[in-house]
Amino acid sequence: MTNKTIESSADYTIAQRIYKALEIEAQVEQRRPHLGASIIGKKCERAIWLEFRWANPKATFPGRILRLFRRGHMEESSVYADLRAAGYTVQDIDQATGKQYAFKDGHFGGSCDGLIVAGPGIESPELLEIKTHNAKSFSDLVKHGVEASKPQHYAQMQVYCRAFGAERATYFAVCKDTDDIYTESVEHDAEFSKAMNDRAQRIIADQSPPPPISTDPTWYECKFCDSRDLCHGSKLTTQVHCRTCANSTPERDGTWSCAEWNAEIPDQRSQEAGCDKHIF
Repeated sequence: MTNKTIESSADYTIAQRIYKALEIEAQVEQRRPHLGASIIGKKCERAIWLEFRWANPKATFPGRILRLFRRGHMEESSVYADLRAAGYTVQDIDQATGKQYAFKDGHFGGSCDGLIVAGPGIESPELLEIKTHNAKSFSDLVKHGVEASKPQHYAQMQVYCRAFGAERATYFAVCKDTDDIYTESVEHDAEFSKAMNDRAQRIIADQSPPPPISTDPTWYECKFCDSRDLCHGSKLTTQVHCRTCANSTPERDGTWSCAEWNAEIPDQRSQEAGCDKHIF
C-alpha cells in the first residue's frame, strides 16, 4: 500500500495513516552492517552469528511498534536536559568527530548515548547509557540491578567503557508507564569487556554457525528468537546474498572479500545483491 492509497481512502483513521507512513519509511532503511555492541551480550552465539550474517529476512514491525521504538530514542534528549538541570555536564556529541560517540573495531561496533563529564559525585567521565522500560521490566531492574536483570545492557556498557576509556558507566532507566527514573553506577570490568570484544571477533570470523544455546525448540530462550526456524525448523535460510555465501569472508579490517571473484565486496548494497555464484 502506498501513501497515495492511504490519502485517497476515507476509511483510514489518523492513527492508521501515521502507522502506515512509519512502516513505509522503515522499508527503505538498510540493515545494520556491523555486529553491534547492543547484542554481544546475548547468551546464544548462533543467534548473534545469524544476525550478523543477515540470515533472517529483514525485520518488519507494525507502525505502532516503530513509534514505540522512536519514543525510546526521543527520551534521550529529555534525559540530557534533566541531567543538565540537575547540575551535570553531559557531552552527547564527540568533540573529535562532531557526531554521536561511536566506535568500530573491524566489523564490531556501536554508538553510545554520551558521557557525563562533571557533576555531583562524578570524579572522572562516566559513560551514559539511556534505556526505557515497561513497568514489569522496570520493576525487575530495580529489584535485581542491571547486570542480573538486563545482561545485554550490562555487556553493552562494558564494551563502551573499554572503547571510550571510561572507568564507570551510568545506567539511566525510565519507566514508560509511570515516568519513574532508576539510575545505577556500574564499574568498568576490564576483563569482562575484553572477553566481550574477543567474543565478537571470534563470532565474526567463524565461517560456520556456532552451536545453539539449546537443541530443544521449546527452550524458553528459543521460543521467541528470530532465528528459531533456522535452528529448530526448516534449518534453511531464504536470504541469498553475500553474507550467507560460503565464498565471502569478513576481513579483520572491516571489509568483506569474495573468494569466487578474488575481490573485495565494495559496499552494503553489493552485499545485499549478491551474485549467481552463491553457495549457502
